Amino acid sequence: MTQHAHMDVRIADFPETPVAVLEHHGAPHLEYETAKTFIAWRIANRLPPDRHRTYGLHYTDPRTTRPEDHRMDLCISVDQPVGPNPQGVINKVIAGGRCAVARHVGPREFVAAAAYLTDVWLPASGETRRDAPMIFHYVNVGPGVQPHEMITDVYLPLL
Repeated sequence: MTQHAHMDVRIADFPETPVAVLEHHGAPHLEYETAKTFIAWRIANRLPPDRHRTYGLHYTDPRTTRPEDHRMDLCISVDQPVGPNPQGVINKVIAGGRCAVARHVGPREFVAAAAYLTDVWLPASGETRRDAPMIFHYVNVGPGVQPHEMITDVYLPLL
């Protein structure tokens, strides 16, 4: 097991959230290309980060999944359904429910809070993980955010 620094974990209810989604299937190092397409779509549709929260839904753990089998969704909260578009952005809903939450501050290449929740906190907690993707809430996004300033709240769905 990897050594992890202690992190504060809280239990919270994540609200059911309608989202616009661009699905990523494939190697984690290619997520940046998917993100560029999604950001361009977001800008073209005038959905700024200050009014539409930014999320990542992580279906697989890149540490234990073959690169070609890795899956995650890039998402933003929306108030109305997304229409047809050439980028392939679709509508989904992030399921609401009880979650363990930990905060990661720093670059998003490796979000330590996700590993801490699954490797350290969950086995010691007596809790059971719900069959739902891990939710990354990218609290601050945009070209002016420096890597060391990035804030990501990680939600681990629980029963």
